[in-house]
Amino acid sequence: QAQPVESGGGRVQPGESLRLSCDISGFTEGYHQFGWFRQGPGRKREAVACLASDDPTKEYGASMKGRVAISREDDLNTVSLQMIRLRPEDTSVYYCAARETSAFTIWLSCAPDAYTHWGQGTQVTVSS
Repeated sequence: QAQPVESGGGRVQPGESLRLSCDISGFTEGYHQFGWFRQGPGRKREAVACLASDDPTKEYGASMKGRVAISREDDLNTVSLQMIRLRPEDTSVYYCAARETSAFTIWLSCAPDAYTHWGQGTQVTVSS
């Protein structure tokens, strides 16, 4: 079964930026939606940002809206998450996920339960 593979996590100081990358080589055929999610200690998994493979629409979760940008690099088969002005409360494991859709799928979903293929996650720690 294909699986997204995250990279780019690490430790940064408050106010700094970080770019996460997700290898989606196993999802180049057909229609898919991709998302970045995060889960901190003792917290529920929440959406950070999502996009579709065949549509320019993007959706951002409330927690990081205005401080993140999701993009797809077709030549690299990656989906990236650029994060700026990071805060200590952004410390989490960040996951990349994918879900199959079809040519008839209208809505972009950013609900974690809608995604079926999950990466192992990458730790992001924001601390001075």
